[in-house]
Amino acid sequence: MNDLSGTPTRYTTERPICVAVMAMGGQGGGVLSDWIVELAESQGWHAQSTSVPGVAQRTGATIYYVEMLPPKDGRAPILSLMPAQGEVDVVLASELMEAGRSILRGLVTPDRTTLIASTHRMYSVAEKEKPGDATADPAVVVEAAGVAAKRTIAFDMEALANKNNSHISACLFGTLAASGALPFGRETFEAIIKGGGRGIEPSLKAFSAAYDQATQPATPPPALTRPTKRFAPLPVSAGRPDLDKLLARIREFPEQLHNIVFAGVKHLTDFQDPAYAGEYLDRVAKIYEVDRTHGGAAKACALTAAAAKYIAVAMAYDDVIRVADLKTRSNRFERVKRENSVGEGQIVYTTEYMHPRLEEVAGTMPAALGRWFEANPALFGWAFRKGRRVRSGTIHWFLMLYVLAAFKPIRRSTLRHKREMAHLERWLSAAGARVAENYDLAVEVVNARRLVKGYSDTHARGESKFDRIIAAVPLLAPRADGADWMRRLRDAALMDENGIALEGALKTIATL
Repeated sequence: MNDLSGTPTRYTTERPICVAVMAMGGQGGGVLSDWIVELAESQGWHAQSTSVPGVAQRTGATIYYVEMLPPKDGRAPILSLMPAQGEVDVVLASELMEAGRSILRGLVTPDRTTLIASTHRMYSVAEKEKPGDATADPAVVVEAAGVAAKRTIAFDMEALANKNNSHISACLFGTLAASGALPFGRETFEAIIKGGGRGIEPSLKAFSAAYDQATQPATPPPALTRPTKRFAPLPVSAGRPDLDKLLARIREFPEQLHNIVFAGVKHLTDFQDPAYAGEYLDRVAKIYEVDRTHGGAAKACALTAAAAKYIAVAMAYDDVIRVADLKTRSNRFERVKRENSVGEGQIVYTTEYMHPRLEEVAGTMPAALGRWFEANPALFGWAFRKGRRVRSGTIHWFLMLYVLAAFKPIRRSTLRHKREMAHLERWLSAAGARVAENYDLAVEVVNARRLVKGYSDTHARGESKFDRIIAAVPLLAPRADGADWMRRLRDAALMDENGIALEGALKTIATL
């Protein structure tokens, strides 16, 4: 018979309070779970926390799980290491899609769970890796939360944290205190933050701001939709004669085109200079004349609007000069410091991974020299076989990038510029040639330029897909549904990186 005399305690079956924290890397999820544990233990409760590391698709998304239980007759509790479906009392989500992930995992239930979530977005790799727009619809998560949770408290905690120079973990902690989901007072929560070693004041400010926001009378949340483009209004004056001339030319277009054309002018002035933006306006003006001649006014100048957008994109191609320019701007280093919460006196170095191909280097040279350089890959190809990690915060590499950025005045003479402009003219000619025959198809030909983006291999793949689509235009021009088919081709090209869907769509068109 077994000897049970050494068994020190009996275990209680009383149910613990279960809290799950859904957070991504750098958001302080570990700090938040530690605060919750310290909070419970400070009141004499038993508490235990565990974490399940996430994956790169959600930037290191991790589930932190806490169970807590008050002491009872000196009996030690049995606490779980993992959250179970239908058993979680509070879910704290550091981002909207993390709230959605908790709902999908069954951690949020209508009979038990208080869902506390920030409504801001951080895009996953799955959303960003697609050639097209793969942004998840936030309205779906909002609707699901209204059904799945017993109670939901949601607002933009990231913005509140930034406003108070703190982290979102402090805002989540403040909202948890305000929710009343845990049987502890506000002073008890604040005492935990005060017991920390660093960033106490900003954390307390963020905590207080979130607490006050969460205790405000409930109001209908704003409708969440996919992000849309926001345009700066056309100013009265830019304060410089050359820029004011560009503004005057913009006003020659219909008012509904002012914002998009102004955006293009700003982008190209930054990319090159005001004269280059003037070339952009010349091209858009030619398209507008064709548009007006063929009844574009009845269609809100759809052809010109599309051209205004994509001509600017085509003229501001990503070359070595542009990349070096962006990487050496002072506001970029300020942004890096801000996003990483760099403190006073701390030193930050940025390390860039760069792998320029022979084509990129040749494209930066004057056209004749660049063609010779490309024609002799055996002489120089060895230098571009592997990438390099460049510490752009050091004097040596910063100066090298700064010198490359200084090549901007000679950009118009480079091989890359010659090729980009030739490709642009062929594209606009293909669109212009179809306006009289099929206006809607011409608009879709212009919109197809969306496929060409980025640099290096990404640019080459996009341009290849674009050229294959343009080659199908003669087959579609006589058809009344030609514009629809052109749109389907573009959508198919955006579905996958290798163009498998596009190949199938082109084969279908060949049988029409």
